[in-house]
Amino acid sequence: MQVTWPQALAWRLRRQLLDPVGEEPVAVVVGRLGAVPAASDAELAVRVRQTTSRPGEVAQALAAGELLAVYAFRGATHLVTPQDGGAYLAVRAAGRMWERTSWRTYYRLEPRDWPGLREAVRDALADGPLTRDELATAVTRHAAYAHLGDALTDASHTFLKPFVWQGDMSFGPSRDGEVTFVRLDANPRWTPWPDLDAAGHHALLAYVGTYGPVTPAHAQYWLGEGLGAGRARVRRWWHELAGRFADVDVDGELATVLREHAEELAATEPSTSVRLLPGHDQWVLGPGTADAHVVPSAQRQAVSRGANLAVVGGVVAGTWAVRGDALETRWFDDTRPAPDGLTDEVERIARILGSPLRSATRTD
Repeated sequence: MQVTWPQALAWRLRRQLLDPVGEEPVAVVVGRLGAVPAASDAELAVRVRQTTSRPGEVAQALAAGELLAVYAFRGATHLVTPQDGGAYLAVRAAGRMWERTSWRTYYRLEPRDWPGLREAVRDALADGPLTRDELATAVTRHAAYAHLGDALTDASHTFLKPFVWQGDMSFGPSRDGEVTFVRLDANPRWTPWPDLDAAGHHALLAYVGTYGPVTPAHAQYWLGEGLGAGRARVRRWWHELAGRFADVDVDGELATVLREHAEELAATEPSTSVRLLPGHDQWVLGPGTADAHVVPSAQRQAVSRGANLAVVGGVVAGTWAVRGDALETRWFDDTRPAPDGLTDEVERIARILGSPLRSATRTD
């Protein structure tokens, strides 16, 4: 089956609820994307994928346990659903970095010490959220872990991440500007994935379903580099799922979609939609900023730095920023006229942001 890249990107826009814009609630949007980086404008990333939305719905979903905030891809904090997030955490935990010699030496812990330490962390959180300092105080009351106070309170959170990956805790509600942690199993929606291969299959199928057409290199970027699954493991999962995949020729490049999506992909018409997305949106992070079909190579640096994205037909064609009462777009090709649909998209962003905005083009 042969398709063009404009068709492929139009299909991906549909799968990511961008064209047409979706009508799904917050948790479904996050579930479709797999994960939403919390350090970026997570609320805007979700709301641009909804026809109707209200401010604060992402925070409400977190408070209700419909979403979790966890350390996930590349060790950064992401929003995930409790049903699917367990698969991503299981894949991330497979790296077992706490068994590395550097960790064993630095933290003075052997692999056999971790089950007891994890139990101590869960016991400390049994009565509700704790700050890092409170968690450290509780855990270091155990003589075996008395030396871990600095590790548990380290601002880098490096030592805390394995407890999230292994399903012991997630972020809780902030208290006076400080992060807290809560037991993951206190959330009735939390779904652990004890079988690593089942978790890996789930995560890979979800990725191909949302970000396809993709290649094995994309899968390695997403699960191997992003979650530390290991190249051999990702390659094996890919081969084990071969029966679920369909190969497509995208302008001479071999790529893969889910078999059940192939017919719809072939019938998809290219998109001319204009979408204004926040910086570090999964539209570019999913395939990676090195994917020149989505991010022109000459513009990769600006996109990687987190500039807000102006996307036309699925390709990042410029950046945007709000300055005063204007939403200013800066097009990479500054000789091109503003694309059709820009005015409507600026009006949509203005409604989301709750502030009237006029459209302006910046050329410097």
